[in-house]
Amino acid sequence: MIRVFPRKTKATPVDDLVFTSEPGLFLPEADKVHVSVTFTWDLPKAEKLAKAWADYYPKVEIGGPATGMRGEDFEPGKYLKKGYVITSRGCPNSCWFCSVWKREGTLRELPITEGWNVLDDNLLACSESHIKAVFTMLERQSERIEFTGGLEAARLQDWHVDLLSCVRPKQMFFAYDTPDDYEPLVEAGRKLLQAGFTTASHTLRAYVLIGYRDDTPDKANERLMATMAAGFMPMAMLYRDGKTEPSKEWKQLQRLWARPAIITQRTA
Repeated sequence: MIRVFPRKTKATPVDDLVFTSEPGLFLPEADKVHVSVTFTWDLPKAEKLAKAWADYYPKVEIGGPATGMRGEDFEPGKYLKKGYVITSRGCPNSCWFCSVWKREGTLRELPITEGWNVLDDNLLACSESHIKAVFTMLERQSERIEFTGGLEAARLQDWHVDLLSCVRPKQMFFAYDTPDDYEPLVEAGRKLLQAGFTTASHTLRAYVLIGYRDDTPDKANERLMATMAAGFMPMAMLYRDGKTEPSKEWKQLQRLWARPAIITQRTA
């Protein structure tokens, strides 16, 4: 199966059946073409790509998270570069801004495959046995561990901190999306800093939602600075409702709070 992606990212898989453009001179043999879309704002481009590939292949489908398609068991290297791994899908929370629980449901633990960059929707909501099995797998990896899918601060327990200390991740992301997230984030920061993690290493990261209804740049900046005070390097995530394009001001603010090196220089 040929897999086509509207844009190339760090997570895009690499093999002879992966493309990020319209068909070229090289047309490999395949039974079907799957255009995979992660972001809703890439849907128009995905539809254009699907039409272009349909000129050469009889079966072309569009799927992926942006379409609302429910994910199945994770197959390493198929839609994500090898090293990325998903061991569970779904989330028990019903956050107003999030599509995960609508698309994936409450929570499903998947068969655990090998990888070092964990992208689970809410790993800490999984059962203790599943979480420990995931960390056992991570201890076998030769690459630095990363948790870029996001860890829920409110669910962080001492035994989770012990497991994280054992694998010493390159980075782990938490989240500050709503006001209720802040106190748990502060407590998570306290536990992790006491366990020996440091803010200076940029290991402790946090996604910070900005640009939603009634938000302002001043309010967003306050939350981003508060995230740093809690011990986490923020990563601004610009809210998109799929209907209107964020303003230039919001896009600029998001870029300013997207890279640790820039953030450190600006706030030093």
